[in-house]
Amino acid sequence: MAEPVLTIRDLRLAFGSRRRQTEVLHGISLHVRASEKVALVGESGSGKSVTARLAMGLLQEAPTTHASGSIRFDGIDAIKGGREIARRRGNRVAMIFQDPTSALNPTFKIRGQFREVLRSGNPAISDADADRQAEAALAEVSIPDPKRALDSYAFQLSGGMNQRVMIAMALANRPALLMADEPGTALDVTVQAQTLKLMHELTEKRGTAVLLISHNLGVVREFADRVYVIYRGRIVEHGTTAQLFHEPRHPYTRALLAAIPKISGGGLPDLPERSPDFENPLIVHEGCGEPAGAIA
Repeated sequence: MAEPVLTIRDLRLAFGSRRRQTEVLHGISLHVRASEKVALVGESGSGKSVTARLAMGLLQEAPTTHASGSIRFDGIDAIKGGREIARRRGNRVAMIFQDPTSALNPTFKIRGQFREVLRSGNPAISDADADRQAEAALAEVSIPDPKRALDSYAFQLSGGMNQRVMIAMALANRPALLMADEPGTALDVTVQAQTLKLMHELTEKRGTAVLLISHNLGVVREFADRVYVIYRGRIVEHGTTAQLFHEPRHPYTRALLAAIPKISGGGLPDLPERSPDFENPLIVHEGCGEPAGAIA
C-alpha cells in the first residue's frame, strides 16, 4: 500500500499569548495517500480550515499561534519547517479557497497571477511559454475564451469562472496534494456541482491526492473515498465513505446525517455541549478517533 503524501499526528493548536492560551485543536490525526480523496467534515468552527492552513504552512509564523504534533509532507514537518512548506506551495501542494473572487488578487490581471503560479514550479519559464500553458489550462477547465479570461481582472469574471481559474491554477504544476476548502460553497448549487465534478475529473486524470474540507455531506458522498468527522477540534469518527453513511458510530455523525435540508425546515439536531467550549472541551467517545500515529 502506498505511503501517505500527508500525515498529521497528534496535532494541537492554541491561540493566545504565552501566559494564556486557548486550545482549539485537540490531537488531530489523519492521513491522505497518493491519488486518494479524503474529506474532513464538520460544522463551521469545528477546526477544519485551521487544520488545512497549518498543513499549508499558513499559520505557523503568527506570534499568537502555538502548534505541536507533526504534519509531514514531502519528508518535511510543517510545524517545524513552515518556510520549507511555503516553498512548495503552488508546486507540490496547492489549495483552493472557499471564495475564489476574494482569493484572487483584484489588482492584477489573471495572466500575471497565472505566470507567478507557473514560476513557482519552473522559475525559468518564459512569459510566452507561461501564457501558452495558462491558456491550455483554462481551456481544460472549459473556459470558452482563455485569452480574454487571462486579460481580465477577477472582478470582471463571474464567480463560476473565477472558481475554474482557481482550479486551473491549483493544478497547473501537477501538485502531489490538493487541499480544497469548501470549494464552490460561495456559488449557487448548480455551479458548485459543476465545479466539484470538474475538480474530481482533473485530479483523477493527474493522480492528485485531495483533502476536501466541507460541511456538506452530500458533496462528500459523491467525492470522497474516506471521511474524517471533526467535532469541536477532535476527530470523532473516520472510515470509508460507505461506512460513514451506512453505519455512523458517533452521535455527532448521526446528527450531521440527519440534518439534510427539508422543505419543512429544521437544522442540526440538539447534541449535548454542541456549541464550542474551548475551556471545557468535549470528551470524545473512546474508539471513535484515529489513534495518534495510526496509519490504516
